[in-house]
Order: sequence, then structure tokens, then C-alpha cells
Amino acid sequence: MIGHVQPSPVPAAAVADDAPNAAEIPRDPWALEEVGTLARETLGERVTTELRALLVAGRLAPGEKLSLRRVAEALGVSMMPVREAVSRLAADGALEVLPGRAVRVPVLTLAQFRELTRLRLVVEGFAAEEAARKVTLDQLARIAAHEAAFRQAASAEAPDPAGAVAANRDLHFALYEAAGMPSLVEMIERLWLKAGPILNLDMRHEPRRLKGGRAMQEHEKLLAALRRGDAAAARAALEADIGAAAAHIEQTGQLKESE
Repeated sequence: MIGHVQPSPVPAAAVADDAPNAAEIPRDPWALEEVGTLARETLGERVTTELRALLVAGRLAPGEKLSLRRVAEALGVSMMPVREAVSRLAADGALEVLPGRAVRVPVLTLAQFRELTRLRLVVEGFAAEEAARKVTLDQLARIAAHEAAFRQAASAEAPDPAGAVAANRDLHFALYEAAGMPSLVEMIERLWLKAGPILNLDMRHEPRRLKGGRAMQEHEKLLAALRRGDAAAARAALEADIGAAAAHIEQTGQLKESE
């Protein structure tokens, strides 16, 4: 499950710049410094959780290289659990190991991004339908709280992109968990691991996307559909949310036809 990143004053960045057009990509040098040191039990899984959270939140940008040694230092662990985490994430397609054992965040092509978007529409749309049929009052209250947090972060006079990214993630996964299908949530997590770096990097650095208000509108429609138990409307709102975000990314010209 995707974890939450907790602030910590660990001093060194663990991200190295290797993208071909690196000067054009915003960097977040404090990304790994905020995850905090880890307890010694199940270290491989916990490192995986922390790196997953950074990827989904757009804290690690497409094309960025990871220094495994500096990841280990930032998290207060040895190299072994870091290598284990990288192997897991590489198997999910969230990281890639290059010749010479360098590790980086994949750079999606336009075709790959469109494929991910189509898969998300199918899988996450189905999850929204199931959630509308099964959601409990407690789950609905959690989803509503995340929707309110997103609206507050996105509509403020000075938008809070990091807060909006976190609230958006929490809203979506509270929705998917309400479907009552853990394997489905795992599938969606893998899709977000691949799409998150480009989608949420953009949201973190482009407040105008938040100011447009499309996500807020679709979230409101989604919440209303859940309250009515309207599966078709829930799916439609969720698909519109995904589609609008994907269209915005394509319009920015960040995606290339081939790497």
C-alpha cells in the first residue's frame, strides 16, 4: 500500500540528475530527506513503501537517477534493503536498471502514457463503480474529508500543490479501497507508480492546473454519485477526472514520441 511521507531533517539528497533535458525538469532535492530513518524490521518492504510514496507523489521526476548509497544514508539503512526495494520497483516498472547498474525513474513516451491512461480508465473506472455499490458511511466520510482537503489546497489564493497531490492520492485510494477488492487496489497502485511521476510532478509545479478547477468539479460529482449509490455516475466522474489530467499533460508537450 502506498505510504505517507513524514518530514525528517536528514541532510543529503539521494537524487542525481541524468535526464537528457535535465535543465528543464523541476527537481525536488529534499524529497528523500523528508522520509525519515526506518526501524530495522522488514526494511526491504519499508524502503519500498517510502520510494513508492515519493514516486506516486511526483517527488522523483522522470529521468532522475537514484544513488543507492545516498538512498541508504537518507533512510538510515544498509545497501541490502535498498537493493531489494529497487528490485521490487523495477519488477513493477516503476524504476529501471540501466547498464552499469545505474537506477533511474523511467521516462514515459507519449504512446506509453496513453496506454497507461487507457488502462487507468478501465481499471479505476471499474473500482469507482464497485465503490458506489459497496461504500459504507465511514468510508464515505473519509472520502469526503479528502475531497474537502483537496478543494482547500487547490482553491486557496496561493495554491498548495503538495497538499493537493497528497489529498488527491488519499481521495482516490480511499475510493478504491471502498470497492472491497484488495487485488484491484494493488493493480491500481502499480499503474500509479508508472503514471505518478509525470502526473504529480506537473501538479506540484503547475498551480494553473489546480486553478482550472476541473479536478474539483469531478471530485464533487464523484462524491455526489457515491452518496446516491449511482455506480454509472461515479465511473463517469472518475473517468472525466483521469481524462482531463491526461489531456493537460499531453498539451504541455512534456511527452516525446520516443525516448
